[in-house]
Amino acid sequence: MTRSVDRKSPMSPGLLKVVDRARRDPEAKMYSLARLIDEDALKRAYGRIRKDAAAGVDGITKEQYGQQLEENIRSLHERLKSGRYRHQPIRRVHIPKGPGKTRPIGISTIEDKIVQRALTEVLEAIWEQDFLPCSFGFRPKRSAHDALRAVDHMAFREGITWILEADIQAYFDSVDRHKLVEMLQNRIADKSFMRLVGKCLHVGVLDGEEFSRPDEGTAQGSIISPVLGNIYLHNVLDVWFDKEVRPRLEGHARLIRYADDFVIGFASKTDAVRVMALMAERMAAYELKLHPDKTRLVPFGRPRDNEPSGKGPATFDLLGFTLFWRRTRKGGWALGMKTRKARLQRALQNLSEFCRRQRHDPLKEQRTSLTRRLEGHFNYFGVNGNMRALRYLAHQAERVWYKWICRRSQRRRFTWKRFRDRLKVFPLPEPSIRVQIWAK
Repeated sequence: MTRSVDRKSPMSPGLLKVVDRARRDPEAKMYSLARLIDEDALKRAYGRIRKDAAAGVDGITKEQYGQQLEENIRSLHERLKSGRYRHQPIRRVHIPKGPGKTRPIGISTIEDKIVQRALTEVLEAIWEQDFLPCSFGFRPKRSAHDALRAVDHMAFREGITWILEADIQAYFDSVDRHKLVEMLQNRIADKSFMRLVGKCLHVGVLDGEEFSRPDEGTAQGSIISPVLGNIYLHNVLDVWFDKEVRPRLEGHARLIRYADDFVIGFASKTDAVRVMALMAERMAAYELKLHPDKTRLVPFGRPRDNEPSGKGPATFDLLGFTLFWRRTRKGGWALGMKTRKARLQRALQNLSEFCRRQRHDPLKEQRTSLTRRLEGHFNYFGVNGNMRALRYLAHQAERVWYKWICRRSQRRRFTWKRFRDRLKVFPLPEPSIRVQIWAK
């Protein structure tokens, strides 16, 4: 697929040349990439780090680092050029994932984030010319909603009757670093640049007081991990399916992937069964494993118009949503999307925990922070047909906020009526459809 280069891009002229060459010659190897990590690239990387980015093991925030930005960037650049740069250990934190479960996230220092961001800029300049249209995760001008739109089109217009719903166990922790480096070396011949990438890969982890140095995987939460993860699955899954699997199938099939979440739609059950068997072997060859309970084949053909039931044959989950066939007001069928039950429960738990922690803050401050969380949820989950789940969350948010306000003091009772009066002064955002997945 030919891509044009955006001449208005904030990329440096040298990086635009890399984009041009990578686009023109998919087999070309890139030299002299390390020189692109200059002071300007490091400043761009610093500017793209979030203002509220968490501090790493050194405790330095972005604001503190920026107080002497010129001096710090100059020092960092000198250490990168001379080979004296060392990636500091990643601070590991555990965030709630579900009932009794947590997800480990790695937090790098601000300086290491700058290096990772600069390296990511170069890697994306090369591999964005190679990535296939089936990939949506962590890519410019692509989003999870675009992936859902692709699923909607596939299910509604491409004759799909079966869905392979797949889940890779502990994907980022399972990436084979040796195989990943080989994939990178297929396009990169600059040893200095590869050494910098290696320093971001082979890094220690500080979990509380326990230090470890994992042999496999890329740290979840690090800036460079998404593009490295995309490169790995581009080779393991996307190219393999597009070049080797799909041409041998009897009927139409389509892969849709967002980072390590993916589904494959099939017009033929025979094809679906064959590919499911091949998929496990393919993943095992690259040290990956499909979750046995979360990987399954689902019958998902569009129901007939005279189908008496109001629901389709089955459901599957993708990107926090449960997808299913539903009746439209005109009696036809459309793809429905609702917030996945586990994700909705997790959102409520997080809201309740937030309200508990902040219950002694002024109501105005509580409302501002709670609004920000609800808006973020509505902006993502506010898709066509999901209003019931949005309203449920908004209603429960009011209830848990009231619950924890009542526990601020035992001396003065905060009645529901008084709380409702306060909501008129400090209203929470109204749930609404923010994203159109399918046309009205």
